This record gives sequence, structure tokens and C-alpha cells, in this order.
Amino acid sequence: MTFLDLFVALYHAVVYAVIAGAMLVVSYYVLDLVTPGHLGSHLRGVDETGTESVHAQSRSAGLVTSAWLVSNALVLFTAIWTNGETDLGWALLWTVSFGALGILLNTVMFFAIEAITPGNLRKIVCEPGPVRPLAYVASATAVSVAAIVSASIA
Repeated sequence: MTFLDLFVALYHAVVYAVIAGAMLVVSYYVLDLVTPGHLGSHLRGVDETGTESVHAQSRSAGLVTSAWLVSNALVLFTAIWTNGETDLGWALLWTVSFGALGILLNTVMFFAIEAITPGNLRKIVCEPGPVRPLAYVASATAVSVAAIVSASIA
């Protein structure tokens, strides 16, 4: 090992972190698009008047958003972990490709869960108050997608 090896490894870490971070931001905005209203408002607890209130917060939205981000981060982690020793260009292509696949499959499964369960999952997830049971189902589904996609990579 030389100092050059260390600098190359640090450079790769920074590149992976920037790419993975950007993919997680995209993931958040995709979830924002599939849920009614502005997801950030549901998380912060902004009421109709624009005032922040703990009573307007959606704990279900917090749970689903957290699971959604963890799910997509696990896919990105697995893509980086399994391809980190290859050429940086190919490894980044794998990371972006599987990251996009994870986001797409999470979105498809979110709509599938909504289709097979009673009620409007997108609306229920964003309602203020305590965590609703469907939010647990949506969260478990997101983590399951991560497990499946990660297994396909490894």
C-alpha cells in the first residue's frame, strides 16, 4: 500500500458518496411524487395555514420515508460493496443502474400494496397522527424490495 493507493481509495469513497447521496435525494423526490401534497410538509407537520404543529405531523409518513430511504441505501450499499474492486466506471454504472432499479421497484410495490389493501395508501401514509398499520406494511415492503434486489446483485 502506498499513499497513492490511499488517495485513490479516498477519491472513490467521495465519488460513491456523492453518487449514492444523489440517488437517495432522487428516491426521496420519487416518494414525494407518489404521495399527496408535499412530503416535507407531512414530515414537518405543516397545517393548512402554513403553521408548523406537532399535531399536523404524519408519523406514518416518517416511517415510510425512513424505510424507503434505508431500502434504497441498502441497494446502493450492496452494489458498491460487490463492485468496489472493479473499474470505477463500471462500478458506478452498476451502482446507478441498481439504484434506479431499487427506486423503480419500490414505487411499483408501493402501488401494488395500495391496490391490494383497503383504502388509499398514499393518503393514509400522509395523514397526521400516529403510525397507521398500512404504513408498517408499506415500510416492510420497501425493506423487502431492498433484500431482493441486493440478493440479485450479490
